[in-house]
Amino acid sequence: MRILLTAINAKYIHSNPAVYSLKAAAGDLAQYVELAEFTINHRTEEILAELYRRKPDVLLFSCYIWNIEYVKELAAECRKVLPEVPIWLGGPEVSFDAERILVENEAVDGILTGEGEESFRCLADCCVRGDREGFAKILGAVYRCPKGGKTAAGVPAGGCLELDSLPFPYGNMEGLEHRILYYESSRGCPFSCSYCLSSVEKSVRFRDLYLVKKELRFFLDRKVPQVKFVDRTFNLRQERARDIWQFLLEQDNGVTNFHFEIAADLLDEADLALLKQMRPGLIQLEIGVQSTNPRTLEAVRRKTDWEKLKKNVEGIRRGANIHQHLDLIAGLPYEDYTSFARSFDQVFALEPDQLQLGFLKVLKGSPLYREAGKSGIVWKDKPPYEVLYSNWISFAEILQLKEIEEMVEIYYNSHQFRYTLARLLQGFSSPFRFFEELAVYYEETGRFGRNYSRLQRYEILLEFIRQRFPAEERRYRELLTVDLYLRERFKSRPSFAPDRSAFGETLREILRQAGKQNHVEVLTENTKEPAYLIFDYSRRNPLTGNACLSWWKGKAFCGDFGLLS
Repeated sequence: MRILLTAINAKYIHSNPAVYSLKAAAGDLAQYVELAEFTINHRTEEILAELYRRKPDVLLFSCYIWNIEYVKELAAECRKVLPEVPIWLGGPEVSFDAERILVENEAVDGILTGEGEESFRCLADCCVRGDREGFAKILGAVYRCPKGGKTAAGVPAGGCLELDSLPFPYGNMEGLEHRILYYESSRGCPFSCSYCLSSVEKSVRFRDLYLVKKELRFFLDRKVPQVKFVDRTFNLRQERARDIWQFLLEQDNGVTNFHFEIAADLLDEADLALLKQMRPGLIQLEIGVQSTNPRTLEAVRRKTDWEKLKKNVEGIRRGANIHQHLDLIAGLPYEDYTSFARSFDQVFALEPDQLQLGFLKVLKGSPLYREAGKSGIVWKDKPPYEVLYSNWISFAEILQLKEIEEMVEIYYNSHQFRYTLARLLQGFSSPFRFFEELAVYYEETGRFGRNYSRLQRYEILLEFIRQRFPAEERRYRELLTVDLYLRERFKSRPSFAPDRSAFGETLREILRQAGKQNHVEVLTENTKEPAYLIFDYSRRNPLTGNACLSWWKGKAFCGDFGLLS
């Protein structure tokens, strides 16, 4: 018997925690379970061929909004080449409308809804014993009857699983050495955000701290590059969160990064004091702001103390040791284009390391899915069910925000234009207006939808600057050059870089002393005398990846050193 758990991930670097957890939960039956992981970048023909070669007796797919259409297509093709193999689905994307999905997809024999560990173990047991009648006893199972093809349901999914009863999903690191691993120390969410599936389940269960620390030690001992906690609100219990953070501080291996999704307004002074002690790069925080419009937050039943969130994010930023990722969602009720611009500027002012512009997804099973008609929200029929327009925002405005999102990703979140951007923003009424105007420039010059090299992105920005601030072009050429060399040592000098020929002898002498593996640049604009910068690529800022800088006089640092004056 060969039961094949199949995951189709968004990227190769991602892993699928569900299939690892299901196999571990199978216990003695795990000997019959194999894993297969692919990405949505694989051609269906490649995956079909591999699944066929694996000769499964039962085939299961893990389903999410980013892969469900892919899985449906693949299941239909698998049915043709593996006609006798039962095909089952599971995961959040099939848990809330399982019967309809079965009816519409004849290739699928069954669906496991809700939490999967116990139901999968029961399914595996039935398959190993050849007991199809046993399907009726599987929690949350919806399946096709062998006679007549009508759908039937097993035992309704009831209570929640105890997290301590679930085994650790990673028995070894084979095949996972260079990938992001996901870890769950709690399950569920007490909040009621209407756009989120987590709001369906109000209870929160926590894994015993002894087990958590033991399992974190597994990651630390193996120097896993990154571990992402999937807890919906990691710091819901403050003392527990501090206990884990203290453990990571004390056991830091100098390599592993831990990612947490937190509610920043729940942090207190003790949390901030502890976070300031972390090695730069040890942890990173994802903070869902979503909107700063009080009426919007009330409409989606999201409770946030904005002033406290702002204070805590600013406090963490001053520590300069923790990457902060802040999220906004476009398309929420009462958030029109002007209101979203205001939310953007307020969050941008907090100087997050990344500012993610997301777009509302109307997920099946979420409260907003049932209530969307009241808000006039219209969304795409197919995954990821993104908003098209609503009573407050038009489709044209959504399209404009998507273009702004791309500009933010390229020119802010990449950390590749730090000094140029800081100077540019001074010339606009707000950060949002800058990105809006840059997006308009891209649109007018036909640059959206085309692939550009990193160097070309600098050249396009210089064209924009030349049009907007022609008198300052020479200054911006220097800033762009600094930003370019901050990330890497280019072999050929970029076309926009200032001429250095008059300083050749001095530059060679500095480079001789600094080390030829580094780079030296000279600045002459807005300076009384030439200023020399050394780019040290052997030391990089762990939050941005940029090289460390020092003046020729030898005062080394990574922060802002007066280039904008």
